[in-house]
Parts: sequence; C-alpha cells; structure tokens
Amino acid sequence: MGDDYPTLFRSEQMSLMQFLIPTEVAHDTVAELGELGNVQFKDLNPAVNPFQRSFVGEIRRTEEMARRVRFFESQIQKEKDVVPIRSLYDSASLVTVGPSAAHNIDELDVTLAAHETRLVQMNDSYKTLSERTRELVEARHVLRETAVFFEKAETQQTDIRTSFDDSSAPLLQHDDREQQYSSTVQFDLEFVAGTIDRTRISTFERVLWRVLRGNLYMNHTDIIEPFIDPATGAETRKNVFIIFAHGDALLAKIRKVAESMGATLYPIDANADKRSDSLREVTARLEDLETVLYNTGVNRRSELVRIGEHLARWQDVVRKEKAIYETMNLFNYDVRRKTLVAEGWVPTRDLTMIHMALRHATEESGTSVVPILQELRTSKTPPTFTRTNKFTEGFQTIMDAYGIATYQEVNPGLFAIITFPFLFAVMFGDIGHGLIIFFAALYMIFQEKKWARQELDEIVGQFFYGRYIILLMGMFSVYTGLMYNDIFSKSLHIWHSGWDFLEAEPNGASYALSNGHIYPFGVDPAWHGADNGLVFTNSYKMKMSVVLGVIHMTFALCLQLPNHIKFKRPLDIYANFIPQMIFLQSIFGYLVVCILYKWSIDWSTRDTEPPSLLNMLIAMILSPGKVDSTAQLYRGQGFIQVVLLLLAAVCVPWMLCMKPYFQWKEMQKIQGQGYVGLGHRSGGPRESADEVLEIEEEGNGRVIVEEMEEEHEQHDFSEVVIHQIIHTIEFCLGCISHTASYLRLWALSLAHAQLSEVLWSMTIEKFLGVSGIFGTIALVMVVVFWFSATVFILCIMEGLSAFLHALRLHWVEANSKHYQGEGYSFTPLSFAKLDEKE
Repeated sequence: MGDDYPTLFRSEQMSLMQFLIPTEVAHDTVAELGELGNVQFKDLNPAVNPFQRSFVGEIRRTEEMARRVRFFESQIQKEKDVVPIRSLYDSASLVTVGPSAAHNIDELDVTLAAHETRLVQMNDSYKTLSERTRELVEARHVLRETAVFFEKAETQQTDIRTSFDDSSAPLLQHDDREQQYSSTVQFDLEFVAGTIDRTRISTFERVLWRVLRGNLYMNHTDIIEPFIDPATGAETRKNVFIIFAHGDALLAKIRKVAESMGATLYPIDANADKRSDSLREVTARLEDLETVLYNTGVNRRSELVRIGEHLARWQDVVRKEKAIYETMNLFNYDVRRKTLVAEGWVPTRDLTMIHMALRHATEESGTSVVPILQELRTSKTPPTFTRTNKFTEGFQTIMDAYGIATYQEVNPGLFAIITFPFLFAVMFGDIGHGLIIFFAALYMIFQEKKWARQELDEIVGQFFYGRYIILLMGMFSVYTGLMYNDIFSKSLHIWHSGWDFLEAEPNGASYALSNGHIYPFGVDPAWHGADNGLVFTNSYKMKMSVVLGVIHMTFALCLQLPNHIKFKRPLDIYANFIPQMIFLQSIFGYLVVCILYKWSIDWSTRDTEPPSLLNMLIAMILSPGKVDSTAQLYRGQGFIQVVLLLLAAVCVPWMLCMKPYFQWKEMQKIQGQGYVGLGHRSGGPRESADEVLEIEEEGNGRVIVEEMEEEHEQHDFSEVVIHQIIHTIEFCLGCISHTASYLRLWALSLAHAQLSEVLWSMTIEKFLGVSGIFGTIALVMVVVFWFSATVFILCIMEGLSAFLHALRLHWVEANSKHYQGEGYSFTPLSFAKLDEKE
C-alpha cells in the first residue's frame, strides 16, 4: 500500500507508457498532456536529423511567429512612455484546440504579420522623418551661427575702416576705390560650414591645421540641445563649425577630412539675404516635419497599445504551439495504423488522470477515435520524480544540487527539513539573530503572492526561493540561542542561577560557589561573566559537535537498510551495512558514550581529575588494554576497549572480502549451470524467461507489452574487487575525517559568539554611560550602526557561512554514508514550466 500513497521518503513509482495517437487528435492530445504536465516523452527518432522530421514546417512557422512576438516586446520596451501590457489572465482567450484550432492559428499568423508590417513601416517612416528633422535642425543651427559670425565680421570691418580714416591724407584719395572693392575683399575667402561630434572637434582642428599647414581660419560653437538617435536612443552632442580657406584645392581637402571624421556639411550662401531666405525656408519645413513626426509617433504608440492588449496571450499561445510540435517530432509514425506512436514515463498514480486527459482531448477535437494507452515492461531505469510543494521545494533542491537520487532510493531531502536548519542553528545560535532572520523570512512569506508575480533580481530571488528554509533556520537558531543563553552576546536570567558569586578578594578576584540550584534549560548565565567561561563553552561545544556528528552519521548510515531491503540486496546488509555500523560504533560511538558518561559524573566528589577523552581514544588504538589509573573513566575500561578495537579490526576484512567472495560464488554457480551473459557471442545457451514473450492484458483498459530493448549491465569480477577495496578504504578513513569535520559546528559557533560580543563591546557598550543630549544622540547613532552591522555582517555574511558549512555536512559527511545519487530528473512536458525555461 506504500506505493499508493507516495511521500518524500522515496521518489514516485514510474511507468513507461506507449501512446497510440490518431493523427487527427495528435495536436489536441499533446496540448492536453502539456497542460497536465506529468508525461516525459522519449525520442523515438534519435537517428533522424532534426531538419528531416515530420513537423519541421510547423516549427518554423511557430518560430517565425515567436520572432514577431519578440519584436513587438522589444518595441514596447524601447518606448519612452510605458505601454501597458495586459496580463495573461485578463487577456481574451484564444482557442488552440478543437476543430477551429487550425483556423485560429492561421488568423493569428496573419494578424501578427499585419501588425509587424504596419509597425515596420511606421518605424521606417519615423526613422526617416527623425533623420530629416535632425538634418534640418542642424542646418538651422549652421545658418544661425554663420549669420552671427558674419555679423561680427561686418562689425570688425567697420572698425577697420574707421582706423583707416585716421591715416595720412594721400591715402584718402584712394578711398573710393577701396569702397568699391571692400565687399570683394570681405568675401574673397570661400568657406565650408557644417556640424561635427563635439568629442571630435579638437582632433578635427588639429588634422586640418596640419593638412592645410595653417592656411585656414576656423570658428566653432556648441549646439546646446543634444540630438537623440531614434533607433538606439543614444544622445549625441554636436558643434557648428565654419572654415575659411582660399582655393578649390584647399576646400576639397577640408571637405574630405570633414567627411572622414563623420561631419555633416551644409551649403551656405555668402549673401546675407539668401541666408535669411534659407533660414525661413528651413524653419517652415522643420515645423511641418515636426507635425508629421508627432502624428507618426502618436499612431505608432496607438499601434503598440493595441499590441500590448494581446501580447501576453500571443506569447503564451506561441510558446505552447512550439512545445507541442517539438514534442510531436519525438513521435514515430505507424504507416499501417496511420497513427503516431509515442513513449513516455508517467507517475503510476497519475495514470487515471492521463486516461481522463486523453478522453477529454478526443471530445475537444470532435472525433470518436480514442488514443490507446499501453504499459511497457522494461528494465530501463525510470527517471526520479519527487513531488514537492512550496515548503519542501527548497530543501529538495539543496539535495538535488548534490545529485539526483537513484530511482526509488531513500530521499535525504525529507530528513534535511529538520537536520539542515538544526545544524545551521548549532553554528548560528543566538536568540536575537535568529529572530531577525525569522521575521525576515516571515515577511517574505506574507508577501509571497505579490512577489511571485514580480520579476525579482538574482539575489532577492534566491532569498525568496529559500524563504521557508530561512524560516526554519531562524526558529532553530532561537532554540539553540536559548540553549547557549545568548541574545546579541548577552545572557538571559530567566531562572535562578546555580552559582553565587562571593565578595571580591583583595586581589580583585571573586569566586562562585554552587547554591544547589540547577539551571533547568540551557547554559547557566553565571558562565557569561566568568573568566573561565570561554574554556567551559569551548569544551562543551566541542564535545557537543562530536556527539551530534556521530548521531548524524549513524542516522545516515541507517538509511542504507531501507535501500537494501527495497532493492532486494540482502548481501549488502550483511557485507556492508552491519560491519560499517559495528566499525563506526565501536570507535566513535564509544567516544560519544564516554562523553555523555563524563558529563554525568560530579568530578568534584572524585579523587581523580577528569580524563582527556582525546588522549583516551589515542591510547585505545596505540596501546590497547593499557589504561592509566589516574586517567581511568570507569572499571573494566581496558577490557572493553580491547573488545571494541577487535570488533573494528574484524570489520575491515569483513567489508573487504565478504561481498566479492559471495559474488564470485554466484558467478561460479551460474557458469556451472551452463548460463552465460548476453554479451557472449559463442552461440551457447542464453538466459530466457517466459515473461519476455507474453503479452497480458490487465484492468483499467491498459495493455502491458514487453519492451524488447533492455539494459544489461555486466561487471567483471576484478571490477567488483577494486570497487569493494575503494569503498572499504573510503569508509574507514571517512569515519575519522568526517567526525573531525563536524568540529566545524564548534568552531563557527565560537566565532559567531565572539564576533557578536566584540561588536557589542566596541559600539554600544562604550556609549551606555554617556549622559546629556549629545550622549543620547551619539547612543542613537551607535545603535543604528550596531544594528546595521548585526544584520549585514552577523546575520547575512555569517549566516551564509554557516549555511555553506551545513550544506557541506549534508553533502559529504551524511550523503556519503548511503546516497548513490545516480538518477536523472523527471522532466515532463509542462506548459507551466515554459516561462521558467524562457
């Protein structure tokens, strides 16, 4: 009955199904299964080129439609003013299944093409008009600036003539002649005018000076307003320039240099009246162009608004259609039956839903031909599928990041829901810090409906995805903080302390005596003020880390047992599980028992000092049976340690030899009966079974058919021996290194507590005694700084560090004891996950 009610303990039971789908209902059937999202189809045409499959034309058509939809989306995003996009749930529905599906898709294709044509024409017109407007604006600036320059030149010419009047009399007789040729002299130098990018003006000036060897006069002024590129939206700032030179050769050189540097040249007449006429003409044309440009922009925005009303629906339809035809390309066509043949993995418990979906697809298509569903018996390994919800999804993702569980293997993600936040809290234990991350997670949970519809940035999105992990980490941190009696590096006096401090002696030292009370929960607050408090908490947390580590590894090792029972591997129970458990408990389990026993003894009533357990463990291995009377923990210690050491020593050859020996005997037995593996080509007898040939029909309208292609895994005996040697060495050495690795619980807990204490003593503690208004202001500022540092350093940075260490303890220390992780993920056709893939 366990398979009828799947849980997180194992992945779901899967069935390999064969679908015989008539061609007229194939599209609607795949669409219905995509909405259901629980069928992973297999590729039945692995040797066929993707461009030679049956539905290449339809895929190309949907890709072209997808390109148009992406073009519309990009145009809306480039629009300065926000164009509203109606949500998918508010958009008008578009029927893509049933008799009218093909007609609706054709209409959608025509609609998208018409919108694209109009939008492209408007974009081209807007771009052309914008470029022409820019040219006219530049021409207007050039005309204005050249007019200003010539006006200044005429003013300077008048000043020059006034100075000539003060000359000697003989020169005055030529005054009429000079007046006659004054205008000729003024415009004898020809000029080139235009605009150039402001960043190039200095380079342009230097190049002209060197090319023309100084035979020019150049003047330039800034154009105040920037020019906006209609295509890219980039700003460009330009300058107006006018260059005077004499001779056609020099002018030609100036034009070539200007064009090579991206300048725009404008023909400007030297006559003032003609320049005025040109300026009026340019201004009039510019006003007309701006009116046309404005109307074009309004029409373009109206077109984008109409597109925005249906864009979400179009995106959804196009994505689904493309996924449908890509899936149909995986099918095989049966010419005799005129049907499409598909195979796929399905969760066994969902077969009833699959039948209902097939029946519904037939009804929607308006035909009476029902697709046939058959179950294929196969020895191929099914994909691993574990149903999760928003609470368990984060924990399962953590385990899947290490490796996808083998099919029907015990899932460590179930136990990580408790063990992961607990081991995190052991390193992070503080009531105040735990409450901060707890309320942060609680806020994200209250906002999850709102945030789930928003596009969050990468960092916030990661925290939001793991909000339930953070919630449990905060809860467990509060619990371990109560155990450590730590709240922002301070202690809580909830109950009566078990110690009373005596009056200080002349040397300033004070001692505490036991008053008979026992602090009922957590560390006694008296230890926080003691000089030897750090020594006590160090010893306590270090031993606690070893105890928790051995318990965690023992639990992980016990998860081998349900795997061996499920996969019918009794040999692994006797050859691996039992000796590994004995080896682990005879050394490190014994150490845990000694720690607990040592904690239970009142050493103040003993004549001997408490022994060092580390030295005891080393002496147990190096000098078995010998125990110093001053370091003896209990009676008969030497004999018990010898027995445990012998048990551990026996377990090594037990793990090393038992499994290869029994497998060798099994291989000899099979060969003695005349059977050989399928890999042999000697023509001898081969294994066969009646079940391979039979086809039996079961209930629920399903036909069970044998799949001819089966997986056979052959192992040479030498590979078995080498694998067992590596496995034995890895386990024996891993027990030592992994136990030591759990000391990180002690190290990070100590570091977190000390860092919190330092932050308090360096900030708030220094300002608590300051009085007055300035002292109050300073205290408020320091409290703000302390809280910010607590959140960003102690909660976020230290929290991430503890998170990674807890992750490593699960991935390496725990999973290596039982987890194979050789499966592959169940990836069904699901329209709900198409957005995530995009």
